[in-house]
Amino acid sequence: MRTAALLGLVLSLTISAPAAAMPDNLSKPQYIAPQDTIPAPQDVAHPGTMTLEVDARDHDQGIFRVTQTIPVAKAGRLTLLYPEWLPGNHAPRGEIEKLAGLEFKAGDRTLPWVRDNVNVFAFHLAVPDGVSRITATFQFVSATTESHGRVVMAPSMLNLRWHQVSLYPAGYYVRQIPVQATAVYPDGWQAASALRPESTSGSTIVYEKTDYDTLVDSPVFAGENFKTIALTNRVHLNIVADDAKFLQPSKTQIAPHITLVREAEALFGSHPYDRYDFLLALTDEMGGIGIEHHRSSENGVDREYFTGWNDGPGRRNLLPHELTHAWNGKYRRPAGMWTPDFRQPMRDNLLWVYEGQTQFWGYVLGARSGLYSKQDTLDAFAAIAADMDLRVGRTWRPLVDTTHDPIIAARRPKPWTSWQRAEDYYNEGMLIWLEADQIIRRESDGRKSLGDFARAFFGGRNGDWGVSTYEEEDVVAALNAIQPYDWAAFIAKRVHETSSEAPKNGLVLGGYRLVFVDTPSAYILANDKRRKQMDLSHSVGLVMGGKGMIKSVVWDSPAFRAGLKAGLTISAINGKAYGDAALKQAIEENRGQEGTIEIFAKNGEAYHNFMVDHSGGLRYPALEKITGEGADQEGGIDRLLQPKTR
Repeated sequence: MRTAALLGLVLSLTISAPAAAMPDNLSKPQYIAPQDTIPAPQDVAHPGTMTLEVDARDHDQGIFRVTQTIPVAKAGRLTLLYPEWLPGNHAPRGEIEKLAGLEFKAGDRTLPWVRDNVNVFAFHLAVPDGVSRITATFQFVSATTESHGRVVMAPSMLNLRWHQVSLYPAGYYVRQIPVQATAVYPDGWQAASALRPESTSGSTIVYEKTDYDTLVDSPVFAGENFKTIALTNRVHLNIVADDAKFLQPSKTQIAPHITLVREAEALFGSHPYDRYDFLLALTDEMGGIGIEHHRSSENGVDREYFTGWNDGPGRRNLLPHELTHAWNGKYRRPAGMWTPDFRQPMRDNLLWVYEGQTQFWGYVLGARSGLYSKQDTLDAFAAIAADMDLRVGRTWRPLVDTTHDPIIAARRPKPWTSWQRAEDYYNEGMLIWLEADQIIRRESDGRKSLGDFARAFFGGRNGDWGVSTYEEEDVVAALNAIQPYDWAAFIAKRVHETSSEAPKNGLVLGGYRLVFVDTPSAYILANDKRRKQMDLSHSVGLVMGGKGMIKSVVWDSPAFRAGLKAGLTISAINGKAYGDAALKQAIEENRGQEGTIEIFAKNGEAYHNFMVDHSGGLRYPALEKITGEGADQEGGIDRLLQPKTR
């Protein structure tokens, strides 16, 4: 009714207030829609096998040099595409700007080319009579600083991503295009990929022939400091490091990685891969990453992943998350996110399942495997729930709309993230699935859980690394098959409607309540250390970066109401020189007081006083066990986090 009324109002305004007509004597062009000159993909076999040769030795300047041969069936127009919409990125992230020196030849004859004037990822050329294949040469000039994008070539390691160094012919499903790739690495370096070598000669590896879809889904980590550890007979942990001293994991540290694989395969009841390779970079030199693939994953973490093991959980939830994607996201995939080639747009509206439930199982498997302690996991749940509550943009923007954020924002910084929202489908999606798990446990008297849904919905045939698609109604039907409930209404309320607070009921149903304490958890401290920040979001509403720089301000927080914004540099607190400790002390000293906290900050060349009205002291989220009459001593969350294979 509300939507219909608004539509009626808009129509009435349009009818009652017509636009002023343009004067007749002005020039008025007519729009001519551009012609689509790119062949649509067809599920037919491509005539012949492409060969792709990548020289990846120039890690000093970050240049990949490419020679590619492409068979052609006939003379005439040929369109070649550079991958644009990249799986795992949920957006058009192809770095076309880094393709340089492009040249096509038929034998010794150079063939002119023209870029499509609508789709700049497409190149058109004319194939002469009698030519059966053409050769393309070009360079991928990768980022040499963070300002250029993610660094994929560093002094002691590289990340070869096949979509960055290849073209493919338009008009075919990419699974129908055969390709054989060869890579030349720096002398002495070793490489790992889900692709298997057909032959190796020195630093040159010829990989087994595959299809272009699988090639793009099988990136490489290579490095001077390299170690491979067998976790099971089909899963390997391949590690590259900036320095050999970071590459000495103990048996105690490797043990939870082995347990992770066993717990994941036990959870889903299958393994949708013939083999799986974790690609793990311990680096401050190459750019960080966390991208899922069907038989591998790209994972970039701090170089102290092993050497700083006792300093907190760090990024140890990354591998559980990416491994879960082998089932959720790669094998089972939203129908709108499967495309026949890398030109068709993806529709991301089910990312609250694809990423949200993966985030859920990532934390659960982290706890079950021992990569995270139970307390670290509870602290993570508390921080996530509290942080999602600060996303007050939920009052105007429903969760489902945030699934478009990879396309809308492309992870660019935002001035007011708590109001604009971001990719909230990850963590708010996790809270929704936590609640779903607890509802299933309650409604089934503890006989079932979300694990039963995971096995039924994401499980499949062992070794099937194809794709099985689904829609939202399939999710609802699968939930009802496990435990009858009004799941359609549950999803509609939490995913498709606006709300005033985060979906935290799963915590309560699971035996815990969200509270605030005056001391940060080890999880929060480790997160602040990794992000080089001091998070005071739940007190004054500030997140501080280094050297007094305000990193972000929570919308409608005390800091926001005082006029502060991201980018300001704080010089003084209550008349004393700024320091992180001084700011925290001022917040605590004002606990229960009627006065304000005086922040003196620089905005460009001007200085201003900002009076922050906050008397609640330091506040950090934590979970408190619900006790008392009727409370379950071991709640649903406790049972959720228990190992299943030990």
